[in-house]
Amino acid sequence: MATLWFCLVAAMLALYVVFDGFDLGAGIVHFWVAKSERERRLVLRSIGPVWDGNEVWLLASGGTLYFAFPALYAAGFSGFYLPLMMVLWLLILRGCSIEFRNHIDNEVWRPFWDGVFCLSSTLLAIFFGAALGNVVRGVPLDQTGRFFEPLWVDFRPGPNAGILDWYTVLVGGAAYAALALHGALWVAWKTPEPIAARARRVAGVASIGAIALTAGITWWTIRLQPQVMAGLSERPWGFAFPLFALAGLASAWWFRSRRRDGAAFLGSSAFLAGMLASAAFGVYPYVLPSAIDPAYGLTVRNASAPEYGLVIGLRWWLVGMALASGYIIFTYRRFSGRVAPEMADEGNGGSDV
Repeated sequence: MATLWFCLVAAMLALYVVFDGFDLGAGIVHFWVAKSERERRLVLRSIGPVWDGNEVWLLASGGTLYFAFPALYAAGFSGFYLPLMMVLWLLILRGCSIEFRNHIDNEVWRPFWDGVFCLSSTLLAIFFGAALGNVVRGVPLDQTGRFFEPLWVDFRPGPNAGILDWYTVLVGGAAYAALALHGALWVAWKTPEPIAARARRVAGVASIGAIALTAGITWWTIRLQPQVMAGLSERPWGFAFPLFALAGLASAWWFRSRRRDGAAFLGSSAFLAGMLASAAFGVYPYVLPSAIDPAYGLTVRNASAPEYGLVIGLRWWLVGMALASGYIIFTYRRFSGRVAPEMADEGNGGSDV
């Protein structure tokens, strides 16, 4: 049962990255693809009906983590307290930037919030990537199941590394490139020309960065985390996850070059899901490896809640996820299709669309 919950948490995190990743990516690229106030409105319109609903998966992941793996929740939220507070403020600022930009008709007000939207989206992508890098690399968990990491030490991985080192920064850069690609393909799919044409060009550049950085983090992950190769040796079927990610990235490139924007976006979604599934498979059975001693790491067994609670919780989880999935399906069907150019003159592009 604990392994099932590990898979469910990993799946919800993957859903969050796929869904909220494209509106983070839209924030990253919107200065490059939109050259006027009218065009920036259209980019915001493309995510306006769904961006806040996408964050349901982040809340669901956090709640599920608290319920299913309380030891991991306690250790992670205490050890990562500073970066989690930074992520919280960035989420708040990004939401404010989307909702507030058109509340005052002023030449300084709108560009300020557009800059906040771009900066907060960029930093969130890098922070989320660095967080994933910390989980894969391992943290200085001791025998008490607790740890503390400063923001940085000497930027070298090791038992006493900080949250930021060259490896976690590399993973953060890969996340930035991957979400920029994902967001650009969404904008290309949902907006009219010439915004869509610029978005395809940005996606082409971002895909080159994603390919190079993905190759780099794959190489260094194998060298820094022996659990990855050990898991693949024991369960060779796990090679399906990185192959799925590679196929998604290749299809995103292929369909983008042929202006099949919807198919290219689905390819990018497969790439993100495959990369996260590969990371989860690589560290299993650990949910948080220890960089001090593998014996101190938190696993699906020693970090999970009691079996009875996991069984009862699964029933309620299924009900909650059915409701959330129904809402997501309805919203995306209701606002399907490209944003019409005349919509740039309506409202503020926020969640009140």
